[in-house]
Amino acid sequence: MKTTTAKEVEKQYQSLNIIDVREVEEVTTGKIPGAVHIPLGLLEFRMNELNKSKEYVMVCRSGGRSGQATQFLEGQGYNVTNMDGGMMNYEGKTE
Repeated sequence: MKTTTAKEVEKQYQSLNIIDVREVEEVTTGKIPGAVHIPLGLLEFRMNELNKSKEYVMVCRSGGRSGQATQFLEGQGYNVTNMDGGMMNYEGKTE
């Protein structure tokens, strides 16, 4: 599984395709600008919204659920990277 740091995402978020897999209540505290919110429990049903030719960075609160999402999508043929430490380590802009 490929991983990246929150610091790298902070620097590049405008050019990344970010998927936030946290629950609705968690996202209300702020998400990375431009991130698409797909709760982990819905990912299997909404993965058709993703393009296999693009690269995605998966984000959650601490990195565990996004790691699960990354492994699942990798198994489906998607190009995905997990953001280590999740939003707990992210200090950049939020919306």
